Amino acid sequence: MDLDAVLLARVQFAITIGFHFLFPPLSIGLAWLLVYVEWKGWKKKDEIFLQAGKFFSKILALTFAVGVATGIVMEFQFGTNWAEYSKFVGDIFGAPLAAEALFAFFLESTFMGLYLFGRNRVSRGVHWFAILMVAVGATISAFWIIVANSWQQTPAGYIIQSGRAELVSFWAAVFNPSTIIRFSHTIMASLVAGAFYMAGLSVWLLLKKRGDFSKKTLKISIIFGLIFSFLTFFPFGHEHVRQVARTQPEKFATMEGLYVSQSQAPLMLFGIVNSATPSLDAEIKIPGMLSLLLYGTTDAKVQGLDQFVPEEIPPLWMTFVSFHNMVILGLYFILIMFIGVWFIFKKKLYDKKWYLKLLLFSSPLPLLACEFGWVAAEVGRQPWVVYKVLKTVDAVSITVSRSEILFSIILFSVIYIFLMSLFIFLLLKETSHVPKISGKAEVI
Repeated sequence: MDLDAVLLARVQFAITIGFHFLFPPLSIGLAWLLVYVEWKGWKKKDEIFLQAGKFFSKILALTFAVGVATGIVMEFQFGTNWAEYSKFVGDIFGAPLAAEALFAFFLESTFMGLYLFGRNRVSRGVHWFAILMVAVGATISAFWIIVANSWQQTPAGYIIQSGRAELVSFWAAVFNPSTIIRFSHTIMASLVAGAFYMAGLSVWLLLKKRGDFSKKTLKISIIFGLIFSFLTFFPFGHEHVRQVARTQPEKFATMEGLYVSQSQAPLMLFGIVNSATPSLDAEIKIPGMLSLLLYGTTDAKVQGLDQFVPEEIPPLWMTFVSFHNMVILGLYFILIMFIGVWFIFKKKLYDKKWYLKLLLFSSPLPLLACEFGWVAAEVGRQPWVVYKVLKTVDAVSITVSRSEILFSIILFSVIYIFLMSLFIFLLLKETSHVPKISGKAEVI
């Protein structure tokens, strides 16, 4: 396969997985929020929470359905565009992907049906247990997918035999050096995405004066959003960065914009990447802070890109910018949710129209942060598809032509535009069916 075809194969995979990755974080985060909402409706016999559960269960079903549909396409690519990769990692990936299908997806799907169609047909306790199992199943599913991806980042528990990676220790492969912290960070980010998702829909309903439940779900989502935004940043985000520094130092140096190894390494707050030099222009930095955050002392030496083979350094601009944009958004999430909690405490939340509109427009941003994080992780691993084991250029199929890949990119792009348009249309249509706020309920 020529280099143009390799680039197109990468572009196609980025489009398909990038689109798919919009939906699992929403499903995971919203499912766990519904565990709380449905529990309040069941245990407290609160009709308002039961109404909230009924509305958001439909939103969860829509999000889950689109996520499943887009995930299927992603898996087919392994056998079409990435045959050499599939051949190399098949023995490793078979176990986690089978576990994801058998122990997670089936659990999630089965109880999703019970949750959606069992309302008022089974006891409220059973119905609550169903949404709990949906949330657990979605979380377990994420675990096994992250196991597979983390093995690419920090491979363990294998040997190379006959040109293939063969599994010698299932548990070493599953609990490789990056699995747990990457899983923890991803789940926290998903909970943030779910909180902003619920907050955005609640604000939309409030502004339209619909849904007696919208005020309560807005409060819940803001409080949950603050908690999980903070946890995503610290300790889980911080520990994930430290893990990358230990196990993938080239990626770490690229993310942080550290081009020269040094003691008292600075933390880059801003910079314009000059890939030709390479260097950063217009730097804004805190001297010694990177060494302190990594090793607890400003005198610690941190490896820069000058220590690595140029051919094994990741793309500089995309890795640096994606990582820093993710961090900036993470700080913004903490700030905006803190402001919301402050307004709740002061009993002024519903008087602040500017804040409600800002929160509404901010509701998709956690998904953008997830995409930036994924780009930083995957582009930062280049040129390797399996770190230090298999290069991306050696993982593609040798029989798929450039024109075939280009045609499929155009086709998938058209399909995804249609799917996203349909998703937004159905989302708005569902909100229009919510009854107007009753006379007894306070309106804004």
